[in-house]
Amino acid sequence: QVQLAESGGGLVQTGGSLRLSCAASKYTLDHYAIGWFRQAPGKEREGVACMGNGDGKILYAESVKGRFTISRDNTKNPVDLQMNSLKPEDTGVYYCAHDDTSWGCRDSLAAYDFDGWGQGTQVTVSS
Repeated sequence: QVQLAESGGGLVQTGGSLRLSCAASKYTLDHYAIGWFRQAPGKEREGVACMGNGDGKILYAESVKGRFTISRDNTKNPVDLQMNSLKPEDTGVYYCAHDDTSWGCRDSLAAYDFDGWGQGTQVTVSS
């Protein structure tokens, strides 16, 4: 099973920025949609953003639209998540994963459709 690896988390003040990276094999990145998820203590894992292949479709959760940007430099492997104007409610462990069957992003952005979960990276936004 292919496992992805997240990096770039940290502690930041409200209004600050962080950039997360998701490393995976080129084959995975070229053949499956890649999603970013987060999980706060006591809460379920929620979808944050997704980048598909082929159609270029990108999805964002309503709570992060206009603040977060998912991107990939096709000459390199990582899929990045640029997070700006961070809020305390953005705090959590952030994970990336690949869709288990599809190269495109499904509108549901549900964790159960994804696989290859890494260890996650902690993001803490202080008020």
